[in-house]
Amino acid sequence: MNNLEGKVAIVTGGGSGIGEGIAVALAAAGAQVTICGRREASLARVAGAIRAAGGQVHAVAADVSQASDVVRVVGETLNTFGGLHILINNAAIDAPDAPIHEYPVAAWDEVMAINLRGPFLMARECLPILRRQGEGHIINISSEAGLEVYAESGAYLVSKFALNALGELLQVENQEAGIRVNTICPGMVVTEMSQDAPGLAHERCLYPADIADLALFLLTRRPNVKIGRPVLIQTMLNPWVGG
Repeated sequence: MNNLEGKVAIVTGGGSGIGEGIAVALAAAGAQVTICGRREASLARVAGAIRAAGGQVHAVAADVSQASDVVRVVGETLNTFGGLHILINNAAIDAPDAPIHEYPVAAWDEVMAINLRGPFLMARECLPILRRQGEGHIINISSEAGLEVYAESGAYLVSKFALNALGELLQVENQEAGIRVNTICPGMVVTEMSQDAPGLAHERCLYPADIADLALFLLTRRPNVKIGRPVLIQTMLNPWVGG
């Protein structure tokens, strides 16, 4: 049973896409949820929907690549809900495809800051809390592009491979403290970031609710159950027209 009553969660990138789907699902399962992101209007929309459905939510406008913002997100969560049990590292950005020898340095740095530095900073801030209480769960949202190499995927691909490694390191270092870490690697998901991609057949894609269902499954296993390395979730059919 997907029951998260009494649990407090932080979902980064919770204002749209996969983050929104997970935040809505966690709140529906009884968790008190903090959502953070860089777009206040999107956060307000999601928070309003969660409250309208009877859920408890706190929204914080923040950039997870900034250490001071991360401290503020965690601090506001503790002040609002009185604890912390779950961290969903979902915030991520993409950049235009290009071969490495032409890849813009500024784009590389921005993608790495959000996609890799962000999860590192969030985990670094949350882990002392989780370790002290002897329980907790971190889920990193990676990508199929963190398992397979696609030409010209640049910083996004490299950041997701590195995020998978970070998840493995976090599990090894914190398992004896009662903390579980999972990394989910979705295939093509219809979100604001992907929905207008040329040739994308939406009916063949994953949707945020599919990833949220998997996250709930992972979060609600018995405490002694550990589920492997990065979990790949894909579509049965090629989501690209003509594929």
